[in-house]
Amino acid sequence: MMLALAEQCNGRAKVSVVMGGLHPGTVHPQDRERKDFLRHHWKEVNERTGQPFSYRLLERNDFVYDTEPPCRAVVTVRNMHNDMKALQFFSKLQKSFYVDNADIPRQEVLVRLVEDFGLEQNEFKDKFASEEMIKKTIDDFEFGRSLGVTGYPTVVVREDEQNACLTWGYQSLDILHPVLEEWLEK
Repeated sequence: MMLALAEQCNGRAKVSVVMGGLHPGTVHPQDRERKDFLRHHWKEVNERTGQPFSYRLLERNDFVYDTEPPCRAVVTVRNMHNDMKALQFFSKLQKSFYVDNADIPRQEVLVRLVEDFGLEQNEFKDKFASEEMIKKTIDDFEFGRSLGVTGYPTVVVREDEQNACLTWGYQSLDILHPVLEEWLEK
């Protein structure tokens, strides 16, 4: 959905990818109660959006659900290239995590995914580990919080220094497309 909205904006409005951080800084493996919560939530997301899920990660005793590293990976790709490339990489990360059960909080997994995506592995590793990318990732989280973002994905449009939210959380493309088109035509 986000890629389709970005394509709709192509040449008409600047698209900025800002990472929200959903569950940053988690250091302990998920307990049974948390895994049950995630399984229930992911099933709801699947029913509402059609996003496929595999639940094998939830069967592991060492599964740590820390979203900071994958968010920082997207920020790093954005810094190395541009917002569209970052959004494409984000889509790859989502599929790798939710469908393929790649352990994307782990740096070595992110490096492999970057290489599979066709980006330079060593440059990514150096930038990803830098204080600059850690700070830029935190800045993204803080910016989202300053807008009051609590659900994902969120689409915010900005005009004349004013922000307006098109959606907090998932809405179908059928609903968002005409709303965004109306804004783009103004």
